[in-house]
Amino acid sequence: MRSFYISGMILMTLLLAPCPWLSSQMPVDSSRVVRILTYNILHGETLKGDFDLDRIAAVILLADPDLVALQEVDFRTKRARNMDLAGELGQRCGLVPLFGRAMPFDGGEYGEGILSRYSFIATRSHPLPAQEGKEPRAALEVQVLLPGRDTLIFIGTHLDHTRDETDRIMQATKLNALFTDRDMPTILCGDLNARPESSTMSILFEEWTEASTDLDPTFPSKQATRKIDYVLYRPLNRWRVIETSVICDTIASDHCAQLSVLELLPAGH
Repeated sequence: MRSFYISGMILMTLLLAPCPWLSSQMPVDSSRVVRILTYNILHGETLKGDFDLDRIAAVILLADPDLVALQEVDFRTKRARNMDLAGELGQRCGLVPLFGRAMPFDGGEYGEGILSRYSFIATRSHPLPAQEGKEPRAALEVQVLLPGRDTLIFIGTHLDHTRDETDRIMQATKLNALFTDRDMPTILCGDLNARPESSTMSILFEEWTEASTDLDPTFPSKQATRKIDYVLYRPLNRWRVIETSVICDTIASDHCAQLSVLELLPAGH
């Protein structure tokens, strides 16, 4: 696991070296490899206080992902200049965009976004439980067909951010109930606002495996000290981790982006 810190106005292209432990394993089937990115984009506002979607798009383009889960996404809100942030980033990155509403906000809507190299077979937004008076949360699900002809479920979510863990525990339990009875390879990722040792993650780790075994911190981007952003997969025997990295632009967002490159193994492997 490596962390990349990027400063200045231009993001330089970084070449990600292959992981040394792969040399002793079976060859990688490139048609079954997916590059997954999760990124909390702070509703498009940079840490300089301006609004710079090109800066955010540069982080995404650096990772060259196939599927991206975006959190803190505005849709036509006043603070986001009435823009569709998922649509704008999709256009800049050459990826198919999708927005899923968690709640109405500031004259528009606020929730999750997904960007995809592939068209969508099916999409659905799932509301997650929240106590009265707490911010509504949702999980945005898409199904895509990979080049290797496998169908993949990809979910992006953003769990409750408050100190009380009650909502996160309820939301993690709901995610397990929604997705762990599916007979299909599945990836769940996002800003889970929970450290690896938390009760929230203990619930999720019962059914899901984290791609980053080193659990490198992802927040705050200027000097990351906490791991709260995750790429989780299931079932365990259908996936092989090729590499993971954390990309920290110290201006684009208060979160680092996590990139995980996974190979989907054939059924019965």
